[in-house]
Amino acid sequence: MTRTLSTPPVIEAGALSVRPQPVLPAAGGLLLRPWAEPDAPVFLSAYADEALRRWHTRRPTSEEQIVGWFDGYREDWEREKGAHWAVTGATGEVLGRTALRGFDFDDGVAWVGYWVLPAARGAGVATRALTAVAAWALDEAGFHRVELEHSVHNAASCGVAGKAGFALEGTKRRAAVHDDGPHDMHLHARVRGD
Repeated sequence: MTRTLSTPPVIEAGALSVRPQPVLPAAGGLLLRPWAEPDAPVFLSAYADEALRRWHTRRPTSEEQIVGWFDGYREDWEREKGAHWAVTGATGEVLGRTALRGFDFDDGVAWVGYWVLPAARGAGVATRALTAVAAWALDEAGFHRVELEHSVHNAASCGVAGKAGFALEGTKRRAAVHDDGPHDMHLHARVRGD
């Protein structure tokens, strides 16, 4: 059913997909770019890490599956449903991932997620990537609000969110299921003007 809104959408349909997904610079020489097929082996290797697996339950099992995901990522952009980036270092090596999903153009809200490869942790990669994505979403793409959720047990993600300017707004009870069962989730957000 199509609903008629009393207010115009915050972002007009077609406003993002008329151009290619942007490549975003981030502090410290990081570059956020769309995923490409040659990235599949490093993407798969990330999920061998037990710490990453603890917080991410949607896990690839083969490079072929990941290439399919990358195709889906391109379709997400074309359909204005999301944007997915490889976070790369100064020499082009993949250090992590970030994604902006769940585009709600009517209310101007999107959701962000991320992970970092073990070798790149502790160097501020997640914070810098998250800051760059939030700045693009709020200042260029036109969203009013970017949300981030993580398990209340994931202290590292809580720290990253705070350093990237995402205010802790509350706890969503039993809002996600991990391998060990339901988890309460912290809800963080940045809004335009923060």
